[in-house]
Amino acid sequence: MTQDDLLFRLSRKAGIFDDYWDVRGHRHATSRETAQAVLAALGIAAKTPAEIAMSLRQLEEEPWREKLPPVAVIRHGQSASLPVVVADGKSAGGFWLQPEGEEIRPWHPQLDATADGCYLDGRGYHRFMLTLPPLPYGYHRLIREDDDGREQTVLIVAPERCYLPPVLERQRVFGISAPLYALRRPGNLGMGDFTDLKDLIRWSQRQGAAAVGINPLHSLFPTQPNLASPYSPSSRQFLNPLYLDLTQVEEFAACDGLTVLMASKASAADAALVDYERVSHAKNTAFTMLYAAFRALQQHDPDHGRIKAYNAFVEQRGEALRRFALHAALCEQFASCDWTRWPEPYRAPDTAACDAYCRQQSERLDFHMYLQWLCEQQLGSAADQAGSMAVGIYGDMAVSSAPDGADVWGAQHLFASDARIGAPPDPLAEHGQEWGVVPMNPRALRRDAYRDVIAVLRANMRHFGALRIDHAMELERLYWIPRGLPPGAGTYLAYPFSDLAAIVALESVRNRCLIIGEDLGTVPQGFREAMGEQNMFSYRVLYFEEEGGRYKPPRDYPQNATACVSTHDLPTLRGFWEEHDIADRERAGQFVDEEERLAAQRERRRAKAALLAALLEAGLLPEAVPEVATHLSVALAAALHQFLGTAPSRLMMVQLDDLAGEVAQINMPGTTDTYPNWRRRIGQDWPALDASELTRAILLAVQVARS
Repeated sequence: MTQDDLLFRLSRKAGIFDDYWDVRGHRHATSRETAQAVLAALGIAAKTPAEIAMSLRQLEEEPWREKLPPVAVIRHGQSASLPVVVADGKSAGGFWLQPEGEEIRPWHPQLDATADGCYLDGRGYHRFMLTLPPLPYGYHRLIREDDDGREQTVLIVAPERCYLPPVLERQRVFGISAPLYALRRPGNLGMGDFTDLKDLIRWSQRQGAAAVGINPLHSLFPTQPNLASPYSPSSRQFLNPLYLDLTQVEEFAACDGLTVLMASKASAADAALVDYERVSHAKNTAFTMLYAAFRALQQHDPDHGRIKAYNAFVEQRGEALRRFALHAALCEQFASCDWTRWPEPYRAPDTAACDAYCRQQSERLDFHMYLQWLCEQQLGSAADQAGSMAVGIYGDMAVSSAPDGADVWGAQHLFASDARIGAPPDPLAEHGQEWGVVPMNPRALRRDAYRDVIAVLRANMRHFGALRIDHAMELERLYWIPRGLPPGAGTYLAYPFSDLAAIVALESVRNRCLIIGEDLGTVPQGFREAMGEQNMFSYRVLYFEEEGGRYKPPRDYPQNATACVSTHDLPTLRGFWEEHDIADRERAGQFVDEEERLAAQRERRRAKAALLAALLEAGLLPEAVPEVATHLSVALAAALHQFLGTAPSRLMMVQLDDLAGEVAQINMPGTTDTYPNWRRRIGQDWPALDASELTRAILLAVQVARS
């Protein structure tokens, strides 16, 4: 066997794919360089023949060195057993079981011997199978103790399927989605906030909507407000304080200067783009004043109900909140959130220097925890407002976190910092994509009993009736790009789908939260079917629903799906139809030459003609629409929404951008400074939308189609 044969045997053992097939049916083999780099990112040595042989031996021996597996994920109602490894001449020891929320108790299971054994380090080992008793949904502990010490397994018992709101079992509904930061209201300082979310909910309720969709609200970077992408967050467990409405904070009344501050910034409410630096400066000034008033209350009346509620929040969120607050404080201390450039003693949270900082700067940590508490209150209030809706708030969760953020800094053992997540080459990105976020190490996640995965899901479902999981294929595989290599040189790494999907189902049922898996792009064979079996909704975008140059008739859409015309990464309906996005891409320098631009224009006109043909076949084509219309009329916009609305998909989402007739898309993938990503604000307020012929026509068409 050659060295390359051994290397790829090792990489397969570690879950690295030998190859993959792109959307055009072309095979891409994983190179030796890529395999070695991904192995290194996983913490597996593979530079020399000796290292490869040693690492391969360690992976093969690994199951025998576990007295108990660190975690076992079981579907409720299914029989399950665990391997127990016992050294020759030793007893299996004693066992204790602790169901979630109950006292630990002795347990005397029957152990069934298997036929396999192993000889390691001069000692023989044998494997027994332990049959588990029936357990309810939840997180339980199995403990084994023998002469060599104590081991434990976290037993995760999950339902077979994700939660499905009862209304969706008997009728099809629709929702309205909008980027929260883009909403307009006098007094919101130029950026939508949690009060705007409540306004959006109330407005959507009047339209008969069952859901309100928003962008991820993840915490970003306090010292770098222009890093505005909600899909490249500092932390997926905590919220962005810039969404706070200052006037709704109880301490606001005690801060005389805040009214003056807000009046001085009021002109920002009319701006076309969010000025994150201006918003951040104004709000951080206000946060300091609000916290000073809260701190005074802490000192003078520690038994005040507000202080007790805050203390309960801090205790509930625990160590994760403390680490997040510490990271935010250190970002300010070193005027940078790139912790890899901080002084060495602060590059990990569990150091003597960080402990000393926490003691010396406890008030600054308290400040950041206070802001998170305010976010929790205001988002919770918005969720209460949405409580009467069939679905409620439809949240969004990024695929992972940025390398310099709080999540990666606080749990470095769980992240592969020498790799990035992305996508292989496809027609929308000929050279592949690198998304600037760090993959989690699946081997480390298992060793940690998936605690971080659970915490992230729980944090993102807490106030939402539905959650969209960005790039849901992460449950089965992720495209890893080793640092220093181009996106096209990446490869796929396998993730434990069975375990992760079960955990999603458990948290979904516990939080009564519908799950939408964003399954666009290169989707593994059978993945959508596996999602459907577990009530995870597929995500179907009108622009992409083509087969053989023809748009699918609505009847061919799946029932367990969320259908929409467009998304944040694609042109608005008006932008698509009038080809404004092609002009924007040209201005952003995304075309190699004029021929590429003309090809994009020809393809767009073919797609529009195909959509008109689909409308004609469905009996929905408005009168007097030219074969290749260059203007999106009100009637045509309504017809396209009605076409999609007749699909059997249980949920349809309508973009507020399309109701307002917006031209520019929210985000243009592949751009940074050449396009104002995540900044454009919606040009109309609620009275203008109410009066809009376009808004009324689209909503009426959707209401008719959904009924």
